[in-house]
Amino acid sequence: MELRDKIIVITGGASGIGAAMARRFAAEGAKKIVCADRDLAGAQSVADEIGGVAIRTDVSLAEDISNLIETVESDIGPIDLFVSNAGIITSGGAEVDDDVWQNIWEINVLAHIRAARILVPKMLERGGGYLLNTASAAGLLAQIGSAPYSVTKHAAVSFAEWLAITHGAEGLKVSVLCPQGVDTPMIAGVDTSTVAKDGIVTPEHVADMCVEAIDDERFLILPHPVVGDYIKQKGADPERWISGMQRWQAMLAAGAS
Repeated sequence: MELRDKIIVITGGASGIGAAMARRFAAEGAKKIVCADRDLAGAQSVADEIGGVAIRTDVSLAEDISNLIETVESDIGPIDLFVSNAGIITSGGAEVDDDVWQNIWEINVLAHIRAARILVPKMLERGGGYLLNTASAAGLLAQIGSAPYSVTKHAAVSFAEWLAITHGAEGLKVSVLCPQGVDTPMIAGVDTSTVAKDGIVTPEHVADMCVEAIDDERFLILPHPVVGDYIKQKGADPERWISGMQRWQAMLAAGAS
């Protein structure tokens, strides 16, 4: 799909990957870009820069997602591309409290589902549309030190895959973005040794990769191409993969001590 003259909504559009996408998509000639974020001032700053629109949206709230979509569709026009980009990370494992698990589930998974629940019927009725869901390489592999992030990002990848399988023949296009480390506010409070092994890329690089993937209508977007090799290794020999990850975790723990 060409981005020129398209109406695009990006959640998490105030900073990081979302802001970089907004700028890059605008450079491609998008008709209107909506930056949605809890940080309305940040979203407005990006929107002002590109001639877009900012809408305050907390994607953990179903009513905010519904309001975002219906406002854009009624006031601006039919959404051609919806980017479910907002996400969070938290450290820990099974001991993490239920309310923390629920919050990350709402943002990293249910936000994608709730947007699709409203948009997919509209897009199919119009003959097609595009969903780009931001997940993570952790959704294909694992995130050492964070069970909630690993679990929710796996779910996000799985849901995107299901959408592509179920509705692809009806005209719905789906891409899922799975980067490793990206230089965004999200990694500011994270031990970067867990994400920096294969390099930390810029949000602008990620946005460039997204433009290429959307143009090709490609499902899997890997800003770190080595992740594709890891997927093959994991699939070919899961036992060896787990052993290797255990060794990597032990090395990280030893380096931190």
